[in-house]
Amino acid sequence: MVEKHCARGEEDARFIPGTGAENANPSDVGFWQLVAEDFRTHDRDWMAQGFWALFWHRFGNWRMGQRKPLRVLCSVIYRVMEKRCQIRGGIMLPYTVRVGRRVKLEHFGGMVLVAQQIGDDVILRQNTTLGIARTSHLQDRPVIENGVDVGAGAVILGAVLIGEGAVVGANAVVRRDVPKGAVVGGVPARVLTRDAPPG
Repeated sequence: MVEKHCARGEEDARFIPGTGAENANPSDVGFWQLVAEDFRTHDRDWMAQGFWALFWHRFGNWRMGQRKPLRVLCSVIYRVMEKRCQIRGGIMLPYTVRVGRRVKLEHFGGMVLVAQQIGDDVILRQNTTLGIARTSHLQDRPVIENGVDVGAGAVILGAVLIGEGAVVGANAVVRRDVPKGAVVGGVPARVLTRDAPPG
């Protein structure tokens, strides 16, 4: 039987799956201010694939706050451009993922970013996978807290919490919660140090 919800969502609202029925962009900033911030976060590079993946993610959310005739047109545009980002940039980031501010998709290619939530000031690198651990638990997806740094090739699966300021090493496979400020690495990932230095 396929699980329809994340059981962990009963204890922590961050694990409740997004429905996609409303604009889930950060509410403390307007759409164009958010886009400008993403542009600055990606070193003001118009050609950065990470910037465009985030732009269409933000657009996909923004359209849900529009009236139906405009929303229908924007939905067609979103579907085409979101698929183009997947094909051309190798980045899958559904609009139902709640994404915070100043998130940087550092390098492009092989990125499957299907989390419940990605916090502010997070860095994700190439070949990162965020998603489910088992097809019988389709809503068990990770929550990435603020300030997390994820190395290339890292895999984070299931309803796990990556604590604020944690560092996930390159090619680590994470299936358990990571404490705040910890550095984890290996397969399966284990805590290497705690209280990671800032930056």
